[in-house]
Amino acid sequence: MKTRPGREAATDQEGTTSWLPLVVVVLTQIQASFAVNALTVSMQGITSDLDTPATTVGTAITAGTFAMAAFILLGAQLGAKFGSMRILRIALVIHGAAMAGVALSVSPVMLFAAQALSGAVIALIAPALVVVIAANFSGQQQARAIGYLAAAIPAAGVLALLLAGSFASTIGWRYSFALVVALAVVNFLLALRLAPVAPQTGMTIDWTGAGLAAATVILLSFGFSGLNSWGVVIATPSAPFSVLGLSPALVLIVLGAVFGQSFFAWLRKRKAEGAPQLFDLEVLKSASERATTVCMACMLFVGTAANFLIPLYIQVVQGRTGFQTSIAIIPYTISIFIASTAVAGLYTRFPPRTIARAAFVVVAAALILLAFTIRNDWSQFLVVVGLVTLGLGQGAIVALVFNTLLSAAPKRLAGDVGAWRGLVHNISGSIGIAVASVFAVTALSALVNANLVDNETIPPSLKAQVDLDEVNFITNDQLEDVLGATDATEAQVAEAVRINEESRLRALNLSLLGLAGIALLAVVPAGRLPSWLPGDIPPTVTAGSPGTEPAAAQA
Repeated sequence: MKTRPGREAATDQEGTTSWLPLVVVVLTQIQASFAVNALTVSMQGITSDLDTPATTVGTAITAGTFAMAAFILLGAQLGAKFGSMRILRIALVIHGAAMAGVALSVSPVMLFAAQALSGAVIALIAPALVVVIAANFSGQQQARAIGYLAAAIPAAGVLALLLAGSFASTIGWRYSFALVVALAVVNFLLALRLAPVAPQTGMTIDWTGAGLAAATVILLSFGFSGLNSWGVVIATPSAPFSVLGLSPALVLIVLGAVFGQSFFAWLRKRKAEGAPQLFDLEVLKSASERATTVCMACMLFVGTAANFLIPLYIQVVQGRTGFQTSIAIIPYTISIFIASTAVAGLYTRFPPRTIARAAFVVVAAALILLAFTIRNDWSQFLVVVGLVTLGLGQGAIVALVFNTLLSAAPKRLAGDVGAWRGLVHNISGSIGIAVASVFAVTALSALVNANLVDNETIPPSLKAQVDLDEVNFITNDQLEDVLGATDATEAQVAEAVRINEESRLRALNLSLLGLAGIALLAVVPAGRLPSWLPGDIPPTVTAGSPGTEPAAAQA
């Protein structure tokens, strides 16, 4: 049998090694993910303790996320040059110190700096974790290890909801980050027992490529994040600046796209010259690998957007507290964890493209079910079923596409695969939240204005007292406070509340249906994934043929 040139053939034999490397990988991923989730859950305590608005905490979270996304490709290069295990150990120490800085923060500036450092260090950790898996596991062991790595993220979310939520309401929010420091110490001691990964000491880091990548990520992230508040096309009054009246969000997105094209052009130029590259395009060489990336981006876009809309539904439509929201979404989070770990059992029975197609259909069906069943009663059985089903499909896809991409690449590119996964995860997530927010708010504004046309209860004089150009998701109490500053009567307030309730619920319905449509469209690129079972080598493989990369080959 022949394999595609430059690829390592899969074998029918599967090595069995100690699971200690996986323990380190999973605990380290929990350490990184728990820290971010704990910051979100602890928002109320931080704002009161540091005497700062909630937006400061949001800025700190954003700073960490952007720092990680901007430098993750560089992180993979540093791991390759100096040894991924050495980089991982150093990163664990620095991340622990950053979390100590969060726990001991006495000002918003200190919190911001510590979280930004945390994000930059995670850019070193994420690629190293993938290299550890590739260096220690193969075959089904590797598939299960990837599933556990993917499952560690929702597991950390559940732990943060329970532990950080409890700490924030009892002994104090700082203890959550003290716990992360303790976990960093444990992970560092365990990492000392792992075998080193040989460094590529002769490699040269592509600093120009690193600069282009960082600029691309930062421009796109800030651009998409500002769509809702700065305007999609025309700049709003809250925009920090405008270019000929255009929204700075649009300008930043266009610049980000230009820098992104420049980044890939630079990589192709360096490859043609035989010079070192920041990111090896061989990871995306075939149609199958590019389709796998598209599937990953689609699922992370849909999943992150749903994670934004679901809390919006619980807190705004139902009026529940943040902690009640955390408890309510635990079944959804647990279902992601279960699917991420269990999907490896399907690899020996179904080809990747079949699993991916079925999972996207499951995700779409779950979103459609939610769109037609959500009301004001969270305990409704079908809503819970829809959330659990969504989590199962989402967890299966994320673990599957990551395994497919890693297994298709040579072992030397494991760090690049890990960095690419982290980059796609953060950019797709940022875009998912931004687009879902813009779509939902736009739908809400259109529905509210449609309900006000020819409304006999609410006269034009009352409409003139309310800024209908700034419609957003607000609770009934907030709406009543706004109308309290007008001359609205009780009947008019009641009518406005009715319109608000119906419009925001319908806007969320439409948003969920839109996400379902994206999930169904993703079935098309899912058909480009490998069409044969893991461990098999295609009988005839030609270079450049779509769908010919091993889905569980030894990396």
